[in-house]
Amino acid sequence: MKTKDDTPVHSVREAKSLARRIVEHHFGTKPNRIEHKTSGMSNWVFLIHHSEGDFVVRLSPIPTKINSFIKEQWVVRRAHEVGVPTSEILEVGNEVVPVPYMVSRRVRGRDATHHPETLSILRQMGQYAALINSIPTTGFGQVFDWSNNQLSRNETWKQYLHGELKLDARLTTLEKQRMVSPAKSKEMRSLLERGVKRLAKPALNHGDMRFKNAMVDERGKITAIIDWEHCSSNLTPHWELSLALHDLSIDEKQAFLKGYGLHEKTLAEIAPVMKALNLLNYAPRIEQLVQMNDRAQIEQYRTRLRGVLDLYSF
Repeated sequence: MKTKDDTPVHSVREAKSLARRIVEHHFGTKPNRIEHKTSGMSNWVFLIHHSEGDFVVRLSPIPTKINSFIKEQWVVRRAHEVGVPTSEILEVGNEVVPVPYMVSRRVRGRDATHHPETLSILRQMGQYAALINSIPTTGFGQVFDWSNNQLSRNETWKQYLHGELKLDARLTTLEKQRMVSPAKSKEMRSLLERGVKRLAKPALNHGDMRFKNAMVDERGKITAIIDWEHCSSNLTPHWELSLALHDLSIDEKQAFLKGYGLHEKTLAEIAPVMKALNLLNYAPRIEQLVQMNDRAQIEQYRTRLRGVLDLYSF
């Protein structure tokens, strides 16, 4: 990240200075207090206490992050329109300071990770996931209606499957590392290439519907669904559910699905596609472990992905 005079930002203090300039520019007066919340390769996050209220400023050292912020602004507005509680994004830009930034109104509550009302929260998350998935979109992948770009869009499921998702490379990784058998790999390819053609109608997907992205009050009522960075235009409900359900217990899965309103017959019909997508999404992590030569972790993933831990079917 760099400041106005093009010098790198190496500290929280320097990033905080940029956040202060953003607030002064948009609100006309200085903030009362700025709290640093998190920092990393992707974002610096600051809580702003101002006479007009409490706000959150996110800054990114990655110039192309402006596209992610613009996308998030678009999808949050659309989700709010159909009844999903979201944060209010007030401004996105990269002109006041020479890095991408987003200003949003602070969401009240805390993330649901350690809240005791687990099943109730999951039912709510399922309800909101269904609302999100009701928003029609065009094309598949990260670039869709929020962007005016045409050349980078995947107009069809096939284009997305082979271009953005990289089906061939991921199946090769899974097969080479013995996460799936050659026969299972062939079955997955056939299912995803030909078996979903009649289902390939895209809609908005949050892509990360987990406890950490559900803000709740003390009673466990969701006050906002946050962090839309991984949202996409994709198969519904296959894509959303393959990501939302895979690390939940059986009871938690069923609570989420009850909120979503999915019939048992429909769930049984789409389960093979969900499982195939879930396996594909593990491939990048497997590649990382191979590069790290972490054989112990690779063996653990092999146990998981080959179904050894599935104790509910025979």
